Amino acid sequence: MPEPVQPPPLPVVWRPRRGRIVAYGFAVLIVLGSVVMAILIAAPFKLADRLAIVGFGCAVAYVLHLLGRVRVEADDEGITVVNAVRTYHYTWPEVIDVTLLVGDPWPKIDFSDGRTIGAMGIQGSEKALAGRATAELSALIRDRGEARDQ
Repeated sequence: MPEPVQPPPLPVVWRPRRGRIVAYGFAVLIVLGSVVMAILIAAPFKLADRLAIVGFGCAVAYVLHLLGRVRVEADDEGITVVNAVRTYHYTWPEVIDVTLLVGDPWPKIDFSDGRTIGAMGIQGSEKALAGRATAELSALIRDRGEARDQ
């Protein structure tokens, strides 16, 4: 049986490592590539075309930023789950459980109102890190949530 994990001191933030490196690395490459392309593109292309190329590169970089900013934050009031498009904030009594099954892309957090959301800030592909983060979050839920007797 695995050793029980103690809740970490608050506040704590869990973020994926590889996902952030890939997202922001590609964002930089795409913006730089679009700027270089806009400078070196052939003469028939006008200034508006060149600006559109850079604008498209920036739009792609923004989408990558949305993927790179994902995280799960825990503080004294509750947890904040920042996913690619939405941000959720819940108080500790609202959080029931967190589960990360083998093969899941990220853990699922269950709430007292029946909702379940994925926490993209803990990436299942980072197996050891994801397992530790999920265990720490579960310990915090047991320690601070209303389901303390589980």
